[in-house]
Amino acid sequence: MSAKSSQIEMAERLNRNLGLLQAGSKVTIDITTPAGQKSKHRTTFIGYLPKQYILIQYPDSSKLGNFGQYLKQGAGVTVRGLIEGHEGAVVAFVSTIMQTLQIPSRIIVLSFPQSVILQSLRSSMRIDTDIVTKVKVGNEYWQASMMDVSVSGCQVFIGEGEKLVLASDKKIELVIEDFQGLSNLNLTAELCNNKQVANGISLGLKFLPESKEAVVKLMHHAVTYEGTETS
Repeated sequence: MSAKSSQIEMAERLNRNLGLLQAGSKVTIDITTPAGQKSKHRTTFIGYLPKQYILIQYPDSSKLGNFGQYLKQGAGVTVRGLIEGHEGAVVAFVSTIMQTLQIPSRIIVLSFPQSVILQSLRSSMRIDTDIVTKVKVGNEYWQASMMDVSVSGCQVFIGEGEKLVLASDKKIELVIEDFQGLSNLNLTAELCNNKQVANGISLGLKFLPESKEAVVKLMHHAVTYEGTETS
């Protein structure tokens, strides 16, 4: 295959993957500050012109806080969005802000990405999160935070959980009372590993088959999760 043919094929693949995002689709942009703070914000995908630029709506300023100062020309962002009609699929790409517009509304102009990833949530994709949850072991409940999630399992942190004694075959229930409008979600898992960390314990969990549908629903919400974390 000639270099020219390869470039044409790559351009067609980029357009095909990016074209799966419909105008008006909800997407999430990841912002990282020079100090290592990360923030995720929901916004709307407007459209794109092949090989030139991508347009997205400027996120809600009231939720941006101090992160708004980093949405400027030359800043790098990661964009992720769910694909309608493709259950459990995500489009993701890394881009750079070319400029922001004020008219006809606040719009961010992004450079056209060099690659666009199409990934199934049903694969090994793992998403960083900070989801408040309760861990039920036997008849006891422990307040916890889900630090990341994939279709197969998750990592959970329990503050001051040093007194929690777990067997490797112990069944564990996770109760998420409210996450981005998703309420009263119950997941079951088994313990894969646990380790003592600063101020608590970290659990590596594997989801059980009966939780498959609920996990996919949680993953959908996690993709467009809004929040801030410090590295």
